Formats: sequence, C-alpha cells, structure tokens
Amino acid sequence: MKDKRITELLGIKFPIFQGAMTGVSDHRLAGAVSSAGGLGIIASSGLSAEELRAEIRAVRRMTSQPFAVNLMLMLKNCQELVEVIIEEKVPIITTGAGSPKKLMPLLKAAGIIVIPVIPSASIAKKMAAVGCDAVIVEGAESGGHIGKVSTLVLVQAALQAVTIPIIAAGGIATRAGVTGMIASGAAGVQCGTIFLASDECPISDSYKQKIVEANEVDTVVLGTAYNRPLRVLANYMTEQYFEREENNELPEELKSWVDQAFRAIETGDSDNGAMLAGQSVGLIHEIMSVESILNSLYDN
Repeated sequence: MKDKRITELLGIKFPIFQGAMTGVSDHRLAGAVSSAGGLGIIASSGLSAEELRAEIRAVRRMTSQPFAVNLMLMLKNCQELVEVIIEEKVPIITTGAGSPKKLMPLLKAAGIIVIPVIPSASIAKKMAAVGCDAVIVEGAESGGHIGKVSTLVLVQAALQAVTIPIIAAGGIATRAGVTGMIASGAAGVQCGTIFLASDECPISDSYKQKIVEANEVDTVVLGTAYNRPLRVLANYMTEQYFEREENNELPEELKSWVDQAFRAIETGDSDNGAMLAGQSVGLIHEIMSVESILNSLYDN
C-alpha cells in the first residue's frame, strides 16, 4: 500500500520533490515541476529579499499548485527572506545549513509546513522534536553539498529514529530507485540531478549535454579541505582543484576558487565551471520535459 502522507500533507500528485539547486532552481524549473504534479522548490540562496519575492510571484503566475522555497539558515539575509516567505504566503519551506528551531513559532503561526534537509538520524530526531512536519534525508550520492552516509542506510536509520514522513534524497533518477525507496519506507523522494536534464531547467545546453554523457563514476567531491564537501561533475576545473589541494593551497583560497567556478558555469563554460551533479548522473541518458521525467519516475 502506498504511503500517501506526503502527497496528502502537501496537496501534490507525485511524492517527488525537485531539489533546490543553488543558481539553478528558479521559477522556471520550480514552476514547471509544480505544474506537472511534483513539488517545485525555489532555491533562495544568493537572492535578495526582493529577488525572492519576484521568484515566488513568477511561480504563482505559472501555476496554482503547491510549491516550496528552500531556506539556507546560515544566510546573512535569512530573516529578510523569512519575512518575504511569510508575506507571500508560501505554503512549504525546506531548510538546510542549520536548525529551524528558533524560527518554528513564527513559521507555524503563519501555517507554513517545514521540512529540513538532514544528513543523519540523530538530526532527524531533533527536527521531529522541534515540530518539523517531515525530513529530507540526503545521502552522500547527492550532488552539491553532501554528508557522509549513503541514502539507503540513512533512510533506514531515520525510519528507526522518527515517525514523521521521510523523504529520501541522493542517487535517485529512475522509477526503480523511487520504487525501492518507497518500498523501504520512505514517503517520497527528492531528485536533483535528473531535473538538470530537463527542457525547462535554466542551465546551458553544454551543461545538460555533460549530464547525459556522464556515467556513474564521473563525479568528484571538492571542498573536503575546508569542510564543505561538494559533489560535482569531473572536468578540467576539478583537475586543477585537486592539484591545488595537493600543493597545500590554503583552504580559504580553495573555497574562493570553487566559488569563482560556480560563476563560470553560469556563462556555459563546462570546462572551467563547477557543475553540480550526483552519482545518479550515470542513470540519465536524455533530456526530457519535466512532465515526462515525473511520469517516468512514478506510476500514479
């Protein structure tokens, strides 16, 4: 029997979240996912309060379906973003980079559903204790910033720790992957990498082509030298990064260089840019519409 807790809680057709990828998950992608029946999520990192307001309103012009905003709690303008989220009556937020504990009274008073992204079962317990509605457990297979535990183990550990719905994230890009996670007890899944290979995703064509050409061993983890492990596609930039790391370049210099590489990918430079991607990249072989991706992942 299918677990309908998350679809009923959020009012969505598919128990599938679109990951909030910084610099990627804007209204074009989030609006398309929500329109097609998943949960589209706007990435607020890097946005001013008014830029976030514009993104929220742009999604609403695209669809009347539920959507979410991802809030990185360590952002300097976090409080300003929270105010916009409340003013614009955003129904759902996902959170990362910290605990939403201090914000919970304010968010709950506004009727907002709160779903943190977490890397361990012990943190899942803390999030349940402060009143979060569900948790996204993100395994090390994911693209972007990652923890240390694989998705399969993390989901099972979280299920033993909490009774709130578990959303599995990391390494999921096929119907078999979705089915397996739900069979293991997850109420839904979050996918990021597969949505990079969508018609509606606002990345360069060269980036999308790299996604469909890559296999499961074509990602690497940067940032361990400054305690911010980050999974990206291997390319000339990552080769240069590891050379710098071997030469004992200072952590702050390495971080600055990776930040510059993120800006490079915005110009479509797939050799020198940092391209977020998880290990599921090896399961993705074509560029499709968001609607086709959702239908390929789940039999509703």
